[in-house]
Amino acid sequence: MTVFGVAGEDRHEYSKQESKHVRRRSRQLLIELVKPHIGRVVLTVVMVLLATGAAVAGPSIIAFGIDVALPSVIEDADWMPIWAAVIVYIVAAGCAAFLLYAYTVNTARISQAVLFSLRRRLFDHTQRLSMEFHEKYTSGRLVACQTSDLESIRDLLDQGLNELVRGVVFMAFTLVAMVLIDPMSGLVLVIALIPATLLTHWFYKKSTKLFRETRTTSARMIQYFVETMTGIRAVQAFRNEKINEDEFAERVDDYRDANLRTINIFGIYEPGIVAIGAVSVASVVFVGALRAAEGDLAIGVLLAAMLYARNFFQPIQGIGMFFNGYQSASAALEKISGVLEEQPSVAEPAEPARLRRLRGSLDFDSVRFAYNEQTVVLPDFSLEIPAGQTLALVGTTGAGKSTLAKLVSRFYDPTTGAVRLDGVDLREIGNEDLRKAVVMVTQEAYLFSGSVGENIGLGRPDATVEEIIDAAKAVGAHDFIMQLPDGYDTDVNKRGGRVSAGQRQLISFARAFLADPVVLILDEATASLDIPSERLVQEALQTLLADRTAIIIAHRLSTVAIADRVLVMEHGRIIEDGSPDELVELGGKYASLYKAWQDSMV
Repeated sequence: MTVFGVAGEDRHEYSKQESKHVRRRSRQLLIELVKPHIGRVVLTVVMVLLATGAAVAGPSIIAFGIDVALPSVIEDADWMPIWAAVIVYIVAAGCAAFLLYAYTVNTARISQAVLFSLRRRLFDHTQRLSMEFHEKYTSGRLVACQTSDLESIRDLLDQGLNELVRGVVFMAFTLVAMVLIDPMSGLVLVIALIPATLLTHWFYKKSTKLFRETRTTSARMIQYFVETMTGIRAVQAFRNEKINEDEFAERVDDYRDANLRTINIFGIYEPGIVAIGAVSVASVVFVGALRAAEGDLAIGVLLAAMLYARNFFQPIQGIGMFFNGYQSASAALEKISGVLEEQPSVAEPAEPARLRRLRGSLDFDSVRFAYNEQTVVLPDFSLEIPAGQTLALVGTTGAGKSTLAKLVSRFYDPTTGAVRLDGVDLREIGNEDLRKAVVMVTQEAYLFSGSVGENIGLGRPDATVEEIIDAAKAVGAHDFIMQLPDGYDTDVNKRGGRVSAGQRQLISFARAFLADPVVLILDEATASLDIPSERLVQEALQTLLADRTAIIIAHRLSTVAIADRVLVMEHGRIIEDGSPDELVELGGKYASLYKAWQDSMV
């Protein structure tokens, strides 16, 4: 049987190869993050070895005190050995405690440094990725990367590795110490280690699948929550709360079930390790007691062996918890490394072209564009827009108008052909130069947290207060801004909640005009404006679009009327081209749209 032309066996092999690639990619990312701190890591390892050695020495010192120091006091009245044992025991315990503190603090510093680097790297990289990535990769998944996924990695670095390293070293030192003081008791521990290892291996295999499922269901839950809260206006407008509640409940239920299955294997693993440890201690005590009764084993050594046996299996539970954190962090690291592996589909040129003073002419040269192989938006598109011309694009939804705007803004590159600005292919222009030359204003009119003035100044961060005010006046935004509680210093609140949709649009216009681009794109930018606000903007556009190339995409023909030239598009092709008056006289598609608009105004 084949799926999409790939045999099932080949598909499975590809999946295995892909899984290996993902694991290798994750390990490489972790090495890159830890490498700058390798000196501190080595110091931490040394502290662990010393702290563990000091802690493990305790039972041996007790054995010395019982078997050697105590008889010296009783038989020879020599207190020196017992005082030496007490002092060495206290010093060893103090050193172990201090080194454990230093080790914990050092581990936390390494962890925070790694997380700081990874958080910044993830944010910086996702900002640089092209629009194609952000349109297919939901914001909820990115939020999960920055929150729950990074928290899982933090838990692993802060606690999980702590438990693993200390546990493994402690068990190794304990086993060595036990073999040195009594090989027979050491053999009992080695035998008990066999079922403990098998049980841990079973737990690891089971937890690998279950923890990955937990991370997946958690990410789906967070993603749905973020998307619902982001679109809460639409949710409440269409009374979609009940449907969303049911969908979210289903995702929460999946997450709960995954967690319950994970808890179940812990319910088997932890009691199993405790039982093996208890049997081991009992065996050491029983065998040791028989030997002590026959005079083959000193009482102090028996006590030390019992203490070592009791302590030996305690770290295994911590190691089990490490598997918990490791699986979560591993899945999180795979997701994050996958995002970091993404490359911008619109790449920065290796050697950006040096631009002379731009005039703003645009040329679409045999452009073909498709979002995917099945969806061809522009089959073969050619167009010349002279510098300083105001061009309006009209047509039905899906005609390719917004795609043209995205190509000019270089959110996407043509599949074939080229888009040129003043004769220079956009692919040869550096992103910084292109963003200064071409600015798009969309219907969304997104405002960031901060003041009104700061949002306008986003168009040119070095602008003075006077320039910001002049830009607002030019688009008719100054009057309403001055009526706000703090004028230009008014906090717009999250997503511009303190201003209306039309006012947000005017602020976005002021932002664009302050940037002073040679090409200005208005993609349904007046759709949120009421009639008085639209008239104010149209008056401002008459002046501000002078000597500037402009592309206007609008369904409102009142906005189109200010254009020098109108293109009517259908299915990615131009079906009418001329001035608004010429197209009305032509009696074609635009004329019918114009008549319908006139009738709606009556």
